[in-house]
This record gives sequence, structure tokens and C-alpha cells, in this order.
Amino acid sequence: MTELFTIGELATAFALSPRAIRFYEDQGLLTPARAGSQRVYTKRDRARLQLILRGKRLGFSLADIREFLDLYDIDSTKRQQMEMTLGRTRARITELEQQLEDITITLAELRDMEGDILAYVAANPKTHSAPPGDAAAKRTAP
Repeated sequence: MTELFTIGELATAFALSPRAIRFYEDQGLLTPARAGSQRVYTKRDRARLQLILRGKRLGFSLADIREFLDLYDIDSTKRQQMEMTLGRTRARITELEQQLEDITITLAELRDMEGDILAYVAANPKTHSAPPGDAAAKRTAP
């Protein structure tokens, strides 16, 4: 007998809202059967949802994920799917490496700025006098 899952069971299993699962249905990524008015999902649907979430976590677009899933259904050898996935994976690695380089540069600049500010603050101790034009200073002046 085929094991079936409700939308609530899948939502709980993957820490998603039922609305998120319905969104993936609207995008054509999941196609549950119906038992009366209730959606029912098979093990295949559950596996597809797991692949969708993994693809999202890795930064792939829904269009990319749809292609992965479509090729899985079409090519029983999975070779075509693997070749396409390899190409997309390599592109994503390149993209993430560039982002990492950009982040590293930005962090270095921010650390330099932080050092400059700390040096300024250390060289210019806080005084109790108010800056010129400060209303509070005028009220307390004799």
C-alpha cells in the first residue's frame, strides 16, 4: 500500500507552513492527489519537496529546480539530470566564491574603519562641555 501524507504532516516534517507547500503546487513543482477535498501526498511528492527545499537552500531558482525535477522524471538513467546539475552547481560555486571575495573585502574595509574610529575616540576623550550652539549648554550658562 502507498504511504500518503497530508499537507499538515508534510508541513510539520519540513518545518514549513501549508501555504508554502501550496505555493510549490501553484508553481507546478508538486502535484498532490485528492482524497475528497483533501490534498494527499505520496512518498514521491515528499521526496520532491525535500529536493525543492535543498535546491532553495543552495540558492537555486525555482526555474532551475523545476528543470532538475523535470529531467528526473524524463531521464530514467539520470545522466542528463546529473550533467545539467553539474553545470548549474559549478556556476553556483563560482557565484558564491565571488560573493565570498566581495564579503572578505568589505569586512576588511569595515575593520579598517572601526580601527580608525577607535583610534579617534581614544585620542579624543569625551568632554563634558556641550558643542557650540547646544541649547542645553545655553540654559546652564551664567
